[in-house]
Amino acid sequence: MFTMINNEEFALRLQKVIDFYNENASSFAEKIGVQRSSISHILSGRNKPSLDFILKVLSTFPEVELYWLLNGKGQFPVKDNSQGKLDFEENSKNNNPITVPSEIKQTEKISSTGKSIERIVIFYTDGSFKNFEEF
Repeated sequence: MFTMINNEEFALRLQKVIDFYNENASSFAEKIGVQRSSISHILSGRNKPSLDFILKVLSTFPEVELYWLLNGKGQFPVKDNSQGKLDFEENSKNNNPITVPSEIKQTEKISSTGKSIERIVIFYTDGSFKNFEEF
């Protein structure tokens, strides 16, 4: 079952991450590659974080655990979140997408919306993830 992200609590956890790294909103935004206004809008509760935003935080700061960032479960800082970070970085740098399982490709073929799938991200219970691109 999927639960919605509580914006206020997420904003508090994001601020904790920013403080942990002795950053301000501007320098944090620059490090993860987003506009400063994105950080401001998330911290104020105006906007919810996008998946892209969350992936950028996780790939830039390995001590941030996915489930802790999203819903407060788990711990921060995490000492070893290297697997998810490596999967994401290796695939991003080398443009070597992970082989997509046939059942995922099948799903794309039976879609009746006429839209194609750009990317699928699978999140594991240990906080790591795999990024599937380029079908």
